[in-house]
Amino acid sequence: MGNMKKVLPAMAAAVIAVPGLQVSAETDTGEFSSKDEVVYANLTATGDLIESYVVNIFEVEEAGLITDYGPYATVRNLTDTSAIQQEGGKVEFTAPEGKFYYQGNLEEPLPWDIAITYKLDGEEITPDELAGRDGHLQIVIGTEANEAVNPVFFENYLLQISLALDTELYRNIEAPAGMIANAGRDRQVTFTVMPEQEKEMIVEADVTDLEFSGISLSAVPSTLPIDAPELGGMTGDMQELTDGILKVHNGVGGLQDGIASLNDGVAELHSGSAEYRDGVTSLAASSGELLGASNEIGDALESMNNALSGEPADMDLGQLQELSGGLREIAEGLRDTATGLDTLNNNHQAAYTALDNAMTAIPDYEITEEQIQALYASGADETVIDQLTETYAAAQAAKETYAAVSEAFQAVKGTLNEVSGSLTEMADSLEEMADGLAGSLEEPGAGDPFAQLQKGISELTANYGEFHAGLSEYTGGVDQLAGSYKDLHAGIGQLESGTGELESGASRLHEGTGELQEATSDLPGQMQQEVDSMMAEYDKSDFEAESFVSAKNDNIGSVQFIIQTESIELEETEVAAEPVKVEKTFWTRLLDLFS
Repeated sequence: MGNMKKVLPAMAAAVIAVPGLQVSAETDTGEFSSKDEVVYANLTATGDLIESYVVNIFEVEEAGLITDYGPYATVRNLTDTSAIQQEGGKVEFTAPEGKFYYQGNLEEPLPWDIAITYKLDGEEITPDELAGRDGHLQIVIGTEANEAVNPVFFENYLLQISLALDTELYRNIEAPAGMIANAGRDRQVTFTVMPEQEKEMIVEADVTDLEFSGISLSAVPSTLPIDAPELGGMTGDMQELTDGILKVHNGVGGLQDGIASLNDGVAELHSGSAEYRDGVTSLAASSGELLGASNEIGDALESMNNALSGEPADMDLGQLQELSGGLREIAEGLRDTATGLDTLNNNHQAAYTALDNAMTAIPDYEITEEQIQALYASGADETVIDQLTETYAAAQAAKETYAAVSEAFQAVKGTLNEVSGSLTEMADSLEEMADGLAGSLEEPGAGDPFAQLQKGISELTANYGEFHAGLSEYTGGVDQLAGSYKDLHAGIGQLESGTGELESGASRLHEGTGELQEATSDLPGQMQQEVDSMMAEYDKSDFEAESFVSAKNDNIGSVQFIIQTESIELEETEVAAEPVKVEKTFWTRLLDLFS
């Protein structure tokens, strides 16, 4: 026993003297090429931080005193039994050449705020109440940036979240934003959260006797380089699309110009049609006066014929002189009427020609209901489509109305020419009669001219009834034309309104295609720029690692995070073991005697 007392102090002295097991003020400064940090964290089942620690890994190139920094509550050497000195946020230790590990326990938050909620059969439930339950389970995992922590980790780290579900307990597993894979008897659900992304992930399943091993999270820098995709063929297609949009825009511009010209022509047509309608209406209104005057002419001719049927000697020369003047007045009135009819005929022809040209310019093609519905389905402005279809319907209605009355329009010219010619012939005859009568009065007793007058008046009286009947038929046609033309003019008015709206819609359509053309004029370049922007957003290949625990630390090789939530398990019930009755042997009984 005395020898042992001498040996123990000697062994203790030897242990103390072993190099590297204590920090000496005389130790040389060591050097390391890189330092890695692995941050471990345990969370509650709802995502709250329980504890965290960092395993620091140094690649020591020259043994000696190493200085590190971090706000650790406690530190522990994981490499050997040498002491580690800690004062404030400064940590010092003597490390041999090669790998050196030490652990620092933290009370600092993580770069991500993690929130986990659970629902069973649609009702939110705490993790403590879940173990052993049955039903439809929904787990919602939410991640967002922790504003209190250096944002470099949230902005550059890819977060991977996984959970294993035992297929003996879980069925009908769904994870819309995740990947599901087999891992033995488990189904492994994995989610990926890109840098700078806040995300909510959902897992659903039907569960029996619920137990859950928890959620694992890991975060590493997203430093994989991303190769630029080959866009040659796609940019060619995009250029064709750009060219096509330009052609559409130019075509719509031509359509707009054509519709504008059509609208101007229809406006002129409507104005001329109004004048023609007013003229026809006025003519129809004066038909009664014209027929009344014709009746008076007929009566006057009948009176003159009766008066001239006697002997010249029995006639009052004054009355004959008045008769000669009356014949001239009638002839002048007939000529004025004929001139008015010629003017009306010329105006009618001008309006009819403009109308015919406008109606002929309206296309004959038929737009089917299927084509109209396809146009609606194309995504074009529905208001413009409505205006186009309404204008199409109005144009077709005007065209049909015109087709129905075009023969009447064509007949007007012949009728007006015929009536005008007849009136002119009648005026010539009356003037000839007046001249003959005047000559006979200047040479009294000259019977031949008087006889010619008698004969002419007699024939004129006999034929005037036929002329009056034709005039009556003509005025009836004018009345009918005036009534029909009101409907036609109303249709032309609707056409003008429709083409006006159509021009306005085409203008808006052209503005829209102009904006589209301007926005897509450099579509291949825009696509390349967008791809470059997306690549720049996710390509972190130039990222340089920074220490999680202190900005004073340098030569950082890598920093990664390994995070685990608590599991949800049924509590095991301890069963007291029954004492085993042991049969005593002879020797045990013998020993009992001496105990």
